Amino acid sequence: MAGGPLRDSSFALFDMQKKRQEEEELDTKIQERRQILESLQQRTDELHVKMKKARDLHLSFDMFLKEEDADRAAQKAEKERKEVLHLEAKLERLKLVHAELMERKQEQQCWIQRHCVYRDLLVRMLRMTKFDDVQELTGHIQSLLHFQDHFYKRENKAHEQVDQLKESLLTLEDNHCLLWLQKNHQMSQLHIEIEKMRSEALSWERQWNHIQETAAKKTLLLGRIKMATLNLYEMTDDMVEGDETLNINDTEKQLDKVKMFIQDYEDCIVKQH
Repeated sequence: MAGGPLRDSSFALFDMQKKRQEEEELDTKIQERRQILESLQQRTDELHVKMKKARDLHLSFDMFLKEEDADRAAQKAEKERKEVLHLEAKLERLKLVHAELMERKQEQQCWIQRHCVYRDLLVRMLRMTKFDDVQELTGHIQSLLHFQDHFYKRENKAHEQVDQLKESLLTLEDNHCLLWLQKNHQMSQLHIEIEKMRSEALSWERQWNHIQETAAKKTLLLGRIKMATLNLYEMTDDMVEGDETLNINDTEKQLDKVKMFIQDYEDCIVKQH
């Protein structure tokens, strides 16, 4: 009997563990289902957002189609308006051109009316010439005017050449005058230099003459000194025996001999006293 309650307790514990295991498995499944539901809810929300965007896009596309039709109509109207403006501008330009042409036509008619008198004059002149019609006469007059213009141009060219030659001549005359003034200035400078050199030459000539005169005087004085020295030497040479005779032009040695003689003579006088 004791084994019966124990067995019942074991069965109860086993059932409890099984229930807990089933509960844990159920909790796991519930958690998994909850995650799946959350994922589905998130996906549903995303689908709702996408559906809303799709509806908005569909509405925008419908509006775009409507706007595109309106834009096409506006573009067509704008194109037609531009074409109308272009045609109106072209029409205005044509009106201006037509007005200018009419004005030129009016001016030509006025010019023809003013110059009808010249045509009448040409007709009267034609009767006095050998020409057959007015065109031939006007051609001849145009030829004469052409030759006149040609000769007039040649005459003007000749006058221009004459003017250029005159200018060249004036330039040459100015250059010649300038060259003449330069040469005169150079000649004046040369005359001044010549006079200066002549004055210096006269000064050097006077100095040279003075030098020559001074040299002549000194030469004369030197000759006198040499003669006096020679006389003294000859006087002392006669009194001194045994001395060799010196050259008459060797004045320095002659003076030395005279000096020696005077010293010897003075020594002798001192000894005697």
